Formats: sequence, structure tokens, C-alpha cells
Amino acid sequence: MKIAKEFRWEMGHRLTFHKGKCKSLHGHSYKMMVEFSGMPDENGMVLDYYDVKNIIGPIVDKLDHSFMVYEKDTEVIDALNKLNSQIVVTPFESTAENMCRYFLDEIKKTDLPDNIYGVKVKVFETENTYAQDKIELQKKGS
Repeated sequence: MKIAKEFRWEMGHRLTFHKGKCKSLHGHSYKMMVEFSGMPDENGMVLDYYDVKNIIGPIVDKLDHSFMVYEKDTEVIDALNKLNSQIVVTPFESTAENMCRYFLDEIKKTDLPDNIYGVKVKVFETENTYAQDKIELQKKGS
């Protein structure tokens, strides 16, 4: 069975390798759908939506109204630090595809219940463009 919850945040970024407009500093109103696959518990729930918010909320809050910047983009890092802006420095270019992997890696660090066996994230960079990725989780003790 699957459950899902949507999250939204505002964030700036740029793609240093891009040949078009995305090389410039810009931002998006991001949306992410997070889906958990698992066996329902004795009450019939895969995962309480309150728990989903507590798992995903802090990850999204770190990004909201920040600028995600590639660690090799030192000019932008220096400028944002001078402006005392909130930044999230990453070892990857801030493509929607890489952000999917980022979210999955962050979710794997949390303490998910044993009944959860899969997580899928879909990151919308605009209202009609998205990237999607998923992971399968091993049961604890397996």
C-alpha cells in the first residue's frame, strides 16, 4: 500500500554548466510529492501523515527561502555569504534529478518504521516539469 504527502518551498539556484537561462541566478516555487510504500500496521495505517510531516518537514525547512549552490561555484558562495543569505552547499549541481537523490539520501538517514519498504520522491521545478526517483529499503535485521 502507498501513502503520499505534498510539500512546497521557495528556493534559488543556478546550473553552472547550463548553456541557456538556467546558468543565471534564479528561483522556483518547488513542489515535492513524497510517497511511502509499506504494509499497514494493526490500525490500518502505512504511516501517519503527522509522522510524514515530522520526517520531511525539517528537510524542506532547511531549503525554504535558501539558495542551493554547487560547492565548486565559489563566486556565488562568496557573494551569498557576504549578503548573509541562507545557503545550502551541495556536492552536486542543483538539477531536479539531483535534488530527488538528495531528498532520498536525507530520508534514508531518518528512523523510518520497519513496515516501510519503499520511498519515492517527485520534485517539481515548475508546475509542468518534474524529476522522480525511488529507493527500496531493506528491513532492519535483514
